[in-house]
Amino acid sequence: MDHRFREYLRTLGEDLKRDWQLYLLLAPMVIWFVLFLYKPMDGLQIAFKDFSIFRGVAASPWVGFAHFQELFNNGLFIRAFFNTIIISSIGLIFAFPVPIILALMFNEVQSAVARRWAQTVVYLPHFISVVIVAGIVINFLSPSTGVINILLKWVGLEPIYFLTQPEWFRTIFIGSSVWKEAGFESIVYLAAIAGVSPTLYESARVDGASRWQMMWRITLPCILPTIIIMLIIRIGNLVEVGFEYIILLYQPSTYETADVVSTFIYRTGLQGTQYDLATAAGLFNAVIAFVLVYSANRISRKLSSTSLW
Repeated sequence: MDHRFREYLRTLGEDLKRDWQLYLLLAPMVIWFVLFLYKPMDGLQIAFKDFSIFRGVAASPWVGFAHFQELFNNGLFIRAFFNTIIISSIGLIFAFPVPIILALMFNEVQSAVARRWAQTVVYLPHFISVVIVAGIVINFLSPSTGVINILLKWVGLEPIYFLTQPEWFRTIFIGSSVWKEAGFESIVYLAAIAGVSPTLYESARVDGASRWQMMWRITLPCILPTIIIMLIIRIGNLVEVGFEYIILLYQPSTYETADVVSTFIYRTGLQGTQYDLATAAGLFNAVIAFVLVYSANRISRKLSSTSLW
């Protein structure tokens, strides 16, 4: 073991001496990761302590898994966890394919000018602040001045205050999120499509294939590895839902379907000052996310030989 370690140090020293400029360029990012991502992990021990802000992390007494037991017996946390899974699953089913469809549509547009204009229009919402998007949604759905309710009044129907109805929240959240992000997310798939060899399309044209057949037989199979990688990442984010956007849109009357783990942590930790319980909820969320992405990666590697690692 000592011989192997010495050999490793010797090899590392040679690499550093030979490529010191590259390691120097890498250093700022490594330092940033250590300071802002790995060092804060020391605070995870709060989840296992009866934390007091006056005692500090080190002096607070250990309580083991007491906070996790409290979480699992907390109906509000259980509701928030299942809301998170439901919203993310609906988004996975209905929102995930949209960027792929957009990329395929852009690829089929023959006019370069028309394609650039279309891409600009669908990319633009991504650069709008989530606060502004929330304001647009609130005004758009206003029971008195909102476009939707004005149309409902014209056809003789009663106006609906959508943002106070729990059954409407998930549809509003997912629909507006797709409008904001789908265009920008399609860039990944457009890049994958750009890497498809033109000779494949030329051979298909010689064989008399239509554009529809080329899309199904050439484009989609060629970008399938990219789709799988993005799907694995999306599955890993099933327990993560846009915290800021939900905070801006939800209210107590919609907690039934809108409250998610991140908003539960916000109310418990920052508003309720139960930092230990909030840390336990965040750690549980992170463990579930790791299990999901690890499982999805293993399944993908077995079925398609495509994986993140």
